[in-house]
Amino acid sequence: MSAEEHPPSNPLIPKQSRTPYHISGKPEKQDLVDEYKGKNLDALRTPALIIDRAVFARNCAKMHEHAKAVGARFRAHVKSHKTPEGTRLQLLSNADETHSIVVSTVMEVCEVFRAGLMADGTVKDVLYGLPMAPNKIADLSALTDELSAVGASMRILIDHPDQVKVIEAWESTKANHRRWSVFVKVDCGSHRRAGLKPDTPAFAQLLSAVLSSSSIALYGFYTHAGHSYASTSFAEAADFLLAEVTAVNDAATLALSMIAKSPGMHHPREPFVLSVGATPTAHAATEELKTRVESGLNGVLELHAGNYPLLDLQQLNTGLITHRDIAQKVLATVISYYPGRGEDGSDEAMCDAGALAMSKDTGPRAGYGDIIGKPWRLSRVAQEHGILTMMSPASFELGPLQGDGALKLGDMVQIVGQHACLTLAGYPWYYVVDSDVSDGNVVVDVWVPWKGW
Repeated sequence: MSAEEHPPSNPLIPKQSRTPYHISGKPEKQDLVDEYKGKNLDALRTPALIIDRAVFARNCAKMHEHAKAVGARFRAHVKSHKTPEGTRLQLLSNADETHSIVVSTVMEVCEVFRAGLMADGTVKDVLYGLPMAPNKIADLSALTDELSAVGASMRILIDHPDQVKVIEAWESTKANHRRWSVFVKVDCGSHRRAGLKPDTPAFAQLLSAVLSSSSIALYGFYTHAGHSYASTSFAEAADFLLAEVTAVNDAATLALSMIAKSPGMHHPREPFVLSVGATPTAHAATEELKTRVESGLNGVLELHAGNYPLLDLQQLNTGLITHRDIAQKVLATVISYYPGRGEDGSDEAMCDAGALAMSKDTGPRAGYGDIIGKPWRLSRVAQEHGILTMMSPASFELGPLQGDGALKLGDMVQIVGQHACLTLAGYPWYYVVDSDVSDGNVVVDVWVPWKGW
């Protein structure tokens, strides 16, 4: 059966299409390296996305330390940068190593495979981190086979009983029956994204469908405290982490209880994996919390996070990092200047980084980004330009101050945006510097991200 067909006897299975990774156009890395390696940042066309590889790698090592401190495995989310180079740094640090990742798109799975990260053993376990769309089941089924051929595992996420029905309908068409490895998504708070609360009748109904299905092997429970981005202290982030652990452990406890009461349900071959995390809660994973986290677990704890190698203003606001931990920035040029135009009579300036270069994500801090070394903020954005306004000295954190802090036409500025994951999505490639090799102002590599869905 081709990917575009579906059997008429299975109305649950819509028409299928394969991810066109083989024809997805992207720049050639070597061409970019030949063009830009060795150039100073002031020679680059703006806007440009800059990553400090040394800081990125240090952040990856720190996260491995957090996972070890709390006695957890680690699963790296690669959707923030979407590159093979960044993925390797996330998995293999000078503190530890892991071989498990989360992806947000099917294209990411395809590109991880095409980059050879599974063939060389760097990646051995992949979770597709969205509830599976029925029109992607053929693609995910084929990818599961391809990963299995090189010794890697593919897992999916579900949070509705109808997703179980789709899997069963698909498997009914296959000569060789597969049991899909599944995480059930658990809602651990008020963020209201994917997942169900474990103390609801809807969750019990979902769990019953999963445990009774001959097409599913329940691998574990997965939650993400996206609302933990509102943390402003270690104590708040730690509370969010404990709430994550409680949610997945309650789910596992319910599953074990249902299995014990229902002989027809499938017993797990191994302990459930209890996967928790967001960058703020992962930063709160410390040895001091280990006893509280491990107490009464009905499974093996796994920590996951994705923003942490890069970081941004949203993470800075949590109080769990400093500005020196931020590995990414946008290089922009001042293209006009407006003395006295501000509402309070202060100056304003225009730069060539707007909404497409920075995203329109906001955070507890005002504006869309702060300038490194200058008390200026990106306060307003249009598609291709942004308006810079002066900020009070008390608000300035991205120091030390450079010169007198003034701006003029033609100046290049380095902006840290609110949310790195959305900012990076606007760029066809990233210029990589390394502050351990030089002063961090010379391009040492170029990373080309995966694009598409």
